[in-house]
Amino acid sequence: MSGSRASLTVSVVICVYTEDRWEDILAAVDSVRAQSHPARETLLVVDHNEALRDRLVKEYKEYTERREVRVLANAGPRGLSAGRNTGIAASCGEVIAFLDDDAVAERDWLRHFAEGYADPAVVAVGGRTVPIWASGRRPVWFPEEFDWVVGCTYRGLPPGRVRVRNVLGGNASFRREAFEAAGGFATGIGRDGDKRPLGCEETELCIRLSRARPDAVLLIDDRAVIHHRVPAAREHFGYFRTRAYAEGLSKALVARSVGADKGLESERRYATRVLPAGVARGLRDAVLARPGGAGRAGAIVAGVLTAAGGYVVGTLRARRGGATFSVAPLAPAEGGAHG
Repeated sequence: MSGSRASLTVSVVICVYTEDRWEDILAAVDSVRAQSHPARETLLVVDHNEALRDRLVKEYKEYTERREVRVLANAGPRGLSAGRNTGIAASCGEVIAFLDDDAVAERDWLRHFAEGYADPAVVAVGGRTVPIWASGRRPVWFPEEFDWVVGCTYRGLPPGRVRVRNVLGGNASFRREAFEAAGGFATGIGRDGDKRPLGCEETELCIRLSRARPDAVLLIDDRAVIHHRVPAAREHFGYFRTRAYAEGLSKALVARSVGADKGLESERRYATRVLPAGVARGLRDAVLARPGGAGRAGAIVAGVLTAAGGYVVGTLRARRGGATFSVAPLAPAEGGAHG
């Protein structure tokens, strides 16, 4: 089992795929190197982009020689899940943390993660992800209840350090034993570059982990904060609708794999309590002539209906065998040194 909080070693995995995010990638790595609880290493996993990989190797040559920053090629099929699995297999920390390539972590991000692992029953700790809107402010119509659409913590999650069914993948950490017990992230379900933004791979992994280790505790600590860029294209309703539909497709895959009881456990509370309260707030704001109230209420209703449509389509596809994903045991990657 892992050592004390102060000595806990953490490897940070950042999956990257495009040179368009070059400055964001550098900022993400800088934020890891500035942590109050130092990372054992930062692993940059490049998703089938040789030009980007070569550029990163040159950029971090000095740090690679000291094994502070390592640049790896995704050893599996294209996509975020295989990239994360490559990072896990090559890492050497007792805990593996994941940071999005267009996000920066606050200085105490890893310290708060490490504190969570003081309890040996804890196998995963996630954090809070705050949006950085390209326009400088949240679109008035965009409901906080749907911030998951842009990869951020959404309204309705309980505050503080709390036990959860699943952590959110762009700001999360796991003990190494979690992957040894449950395997890695499922391929065929997560994101693949700029294609349709499917997700839920971390939800499926966490449910699988809880089944493999019924005593496992998964936490979210909202003090472990990262700031995540939201590009201008994602501030529009068209992306909102596309992402909600994709979430429905993904939830259908997860539910078929792990069963609807577990696969939709958190979503039922979200749909029956959090979203109706959001609609009521939006309508109240509209009555009070506050900006965006009616738009937020309408966006919540549209988001629910679109996600439900995606779920129905995804369920039919899964039944016909047209949409699948797979989980393979994690083999140590070249250069991996667990310890």
